[in-house]
Amino acid sequence: MTPLSELVADPARGLVYGNRGCLHDAHRQIRRPFATKRWIACRLEFRGWQRGPLMQPGRFTELFFLDEATALAAGHRPCALCRRADYDRLVGLWREVHPLQQGADAIDGQLHAERLTGVAFERRLHDMPFDDLPDGTFVLDGDTPEAVRGGELLAWSPAGYGARRPRPEGRARAITPPSLVELLRRRSESLVPLLHDSAGA
Repeated sequence: MTPLSELVADPARGLVYGNRGCLHDAHRQIRRPFATKRWIACRLEFRGWQRGPLMQPGRFTELFFLDEATALAAGHRPCALCRRADYDRLVGLWREVHPLQQGADAIDGQLHAERLTGVAFERRLHDMPFDDLPDGTFVLDGDTPEAVRGGELLAWSPAGYGARRPRPEGRARAITPPSLVELLRRRSESLVPLLHDSAGA
């Protein structure tokens, strides 16, 4: 999965596993971009469970992300089962940003409104100042998603981060949903995303 929520075939191995329902048919062809508003990001391994062959008929479609920053940009949030501590941290931070919203359904509904425009599967981008974006936020410059890392932007690819350039001034087209950007911005107890090694220490 790309930061823009696009499904691509690539041999690179991601660090995060994801789910948004059954997207494929009996012939393992992708037929829909999502089947539910519950888009989650999971651990690759949990309790020794064996998932078996990928894309089994009638089962959810297995998705993979380069890292958690990519999953957050795509609009996925931590799983309440295999990543309970991360999910509980998100819920606690979420209450600070959206005090009237409680529970997974409210969180998933808000994220769904922030990641899509409502026109087919058109991705919603968000106008934000570059100097206010926390580490782990993704922006779009031309056709290339880039991750914010300190004073730099890192070009994303399925295999890792590549070209770096200084963080510019002015306005950004942020890919990461605003509610998740705000959680990343919380300094003391922020939602710290797992980054691929290619992003640097």
